[in-house]
Amino acid sequence: MTSDATKTEAVTAETEELRNLIADAHVVLWDFDGPICRLFAGHSAERVADELVRWLEGQGQHGVLTGPERQSQDPHVVLRAVDRRHPGSDLVTELEARLTEEELRAVPSAQPTPYADPLIRTWKALGSRLAVTTNNSPLVVREYLDGRDLGGCFAPHVYGRTRDLKPLKPDPHCLNRALSATGAAPDRALMIGDTPADHEASLRAGVPFLGYARNARKEKLLRESGATVVVDSLEPVLRTLRDGL
Repeated sequence: MTSDATKTEAVTAETEELRNLIADAHVVLWDFDGPICRLFAGHSAERVADELVRWLEGQGQHGVLTGPERQSQDPHVVLRAVDRRHPGSDLVTELEARLTEEELRAVPSAQPTPYADPLIRTWKALGSRLAVTTNNSPLVVREYLDGRDLGGCFAPHVYGRTRDLKPLKPDPHCLNRALSATGAAPDRALMIGDTPADHEASLRAGVPFLGYARNARKEKLLRESGATVVVDSLEPVLRTLRDGL
């Protein structure tokens, strides 16, 4: 069998698996930053992480982070590192509040993920229940969704970060909350996420997973985590819905 034929068979198999994922999903659980929008498209996540590090140092917490954590471009890495060393502390509470403020500042310049808005509206119109399951603040999610006139598609099912950081993904806590609130069995739901943590959370919750990767690096990470169905655009998902399965 030629290499081209092998690739064609792989694409066909994945397309069929995508159709099955969509057909079986009565509830769709969306990660927020990635599948719905790029929250930090115009408000650098790297700068936010750096400001959190500088704030920590200003509090005399120079040694609370390792070198790689201090250099991280992900503010969630900084937050979770501090929580591991000082769980439930005032330091963590203040740091989480500061991150929420930065996420809220990012909302006006957030970039909608292509095809996400019509996909959300189409799924809702077809009778599916939708929920957001995210490590971002629920305040931020609602601010963004309301600004896109999408809040009604999800309300009241937005499950995000709280002051207790232990159940952040890859812990399946927010997925389980969504399943419980919507009354959905895990195998009748679908999680759309863009990180290995999303995939692990879906596995632990027993929920089928659809990976969204906006670039080759993200696709590689998802594939390495074991995700078998990964799309680089939400357009084929929308097309499959509109074709009536």
